[in-house]
Amino acid sequence: MSGSRKTIALLVETSNDYARGLLHGIVAYVREHRPWSTYLAEHGRGDAPPTWLASWSGDGIIARIENPRIAKAVRACGVPTVDLSAAALVPNIPIVETDNAAIATLAFEHLKERGFKHFAYYGDDQYNWSRYRGDQFQARVRQAGGHAHTLSCNIGHRTDDGWTEEMAQLTLWIKELPKPVGIMACFDIVGRQVLEACRLANAAVPDEVAVIGVDNDELLCELADPPLSSVAPDTHQTGYLAASLLDKMMSGHLVDPVEHLIEPLGVIVRESSDVLAIEDQEVSQAIRYIRTRACEGINVSDVMAGAPVSRRKLEARFKKLIGRTPHDEIDRVRLNRVKELLRETSLPLAEIAQRAGFEHVEYLSVVFKKKVGMPPSDYRRKHPQ
Repeated sequence: MSGSRKTIALLVETSNDYARGLLHGIVAYVREHRPWSTYLAEHGRGDAPPTWLASWSGDGIIARIENPRIAKAVRACGVPTVDLSAAALVPNIPIVETDNAAIATLAFEHLKERGFKHFAYYGDDQYNWSRYRGDQFQARVRQAGGHAHTLSCNIGHRTDDGWTEEMAQLTLWIKELPKPVGIMACFDIVGRQVLEACRLANAAVPDEVAVIGVDNDELLCELADPPLSSVAPDTHQTGYLAASLLDKMMSGHLVDPVEHLIEPLGVIVRESSDVLAIEDQEVSQAIRYIRTRACEGINVSDVMAGAPVSRRKLEARFKKLIGRTPHDEIDRVRLNRVKELLRETSLPLAEIAQRAGFEHVEYLSVVFKKKVGMPPSDYRRKHPQ
């Protein structure tokens, strides 16, 4: 064992935005607590363990253990380890992972809120996290009385010929899907592939096919055509918690070898899903008005002012199409803005209430606890900047 400064191996790839977000969270923990000496090699997903690990003598490891070679090398080190992968290849160590059920739920609700009745999932069955997301997405669709079409790709073992065949299969699948359809892609790289297949299939995005990915890799999403909507995981909190658990383990504290699931931050909406697939024009118009103006302090009377039907009829049609009343929709949009401001700013709650369109901070606190399950102050503590 080393002296007062611990030596940590970070077996986390630097080749994608998700993993770099994990590293940022680890760095934040170290800066706030105690300095570590870290070993970090250029590393890609699925790579063999770095050669230096065989002779490395350190105090702890934080790793994305996604293949048996990494798992074997980590076990051989015999030091406290925290895993950042859903593969769960090393037993009896803590895992900190994004909540795939919550990710799938956000993606489904995002597409459902836009009025889609047909849904599909495009994933990669070789990864546990992709299977989990697909299973949960299908479960949410079934709970809503529908059926999710599915197709699997093979990201990690593609050849040039395999890529061509895969694109041909994906393009045919998209052509045959009922339209309009909302597609969840297992992560952003695959989402870009779906968008390219839509172009080859002459399927208009987002009017015929809306697409949402996962990870919110801003470069990949903005380079997509059209820009790709994505579920943003809380990678900062994931890395931060992993570092905290490892610190406790290295200090001799008992840490249960359980899975810690971190909720995603939300959906970042871009052109690939920015549509309302609702044939009821009055409801569609009202929803657009709410989503544009909710944080300006509007109420249901303001929404009704532009509707040629009675409040009772409009509310009934809202409930039928999106499962919420206009009042519920106003609160939902405002609460999403509140959560964003709690995560990303240090503004006092009274200022946040004003910016989100709540007239009274007390009402905001009541609604927030009822809908989110915790007070705003607890939510902010769970999502440190």
